[in-house]
Amino acid sequence: MEAQNERDHVFVATNDSQRAVAFSRQLRQAHQHLRDQLSRIRGELGQSAHAEAGLQAHCLAFCSLLTTHHAGEDGMFRELLDARPDLATTIQNLIDDHAAIAAILLQVQALATQAKTIPAQSLPGLRRELDGLAAIAESHFGYEERAISAALDNDVTDTGWSRPVFGPAEPQHPGH
Repeated sequence: MEAQNERDHVFVATNDSQRAVAFSRQLRQAHQHLRDQLSRIRGELGQSAHAEAGLQAHCLAFCSLLTTHHAGEDGMFRELLDARPDLATTIQNLIDDHAAIAAILLQVQALATQAKTIPAQSLPGLRRELDGLAAIAESHFGYEERAISAALDNDVTDTGWSRPVFGPAEPQHPGH
């Protein structure tokens, strides 16, 4: 019921510590969204020709979403480390997980692209990679939620470490 309450209520942070707690909730919500997306993709794999037609787009979109999520976290982690040096080992473990997950995502992307033209040969390998990705992602999300959310929920002051995730992005100029 608590998870339902978190989804139904908007939390407004009025100070730096509350902003960290709000970020902790958003982190758990983002992870749940990623879990749900990955579960949906795995469930659709091999179910019908219609589902296969969108498989590549769904896999590539998910891979991009997870990569962007981890890039934002890596920036946030570097900043959070200044405020919480005691989290150095945990943060390094999470960054190492991000690298391992990125390698799996590259394989998923390659197999999803291949599945568009030769699904019968590619789908079993893609299923194995997605199953492996789901296992490591679940372990990673759980560890991150326990370690980082616990720290954020216990009076961590947001000294600007959340900017890489929530701050406005610098405009990208092609060719510069």
